[in-house]
Amino acid sequence: MYSTRFQRPVILTRHALKRMAERIISESELLAVVDTGDTRFKDETHLWAFKHLAGRTDNLICAVLVLEDAVAVKTVMHDFTLEA
Repeated sequence: MYSTRFQRPVILTRHALKRMAERIISESELLAVVDTGDTRFKDETHLWAFKHLAGRTDNLICAVLVLEDAVAVKTVMHDFTLEA
């Protein structure tokens, strides 16, 4: 996978792949979250990307990302709630 938003490859950790399988989140859905979702940065390299995906009943979908030479997806969540 490649992120057009961040202009670098996307790497999925084993944990992220496991969570995607458990939550039935496809790579194309994940890429939509990464590339077109809203973002909230913790610092320069750590952030959350989140998006409502049509046809899903477990929204908000969220990916925890680390930006380095690639976009590392650490985990993927569903029924995500933003904190104030």
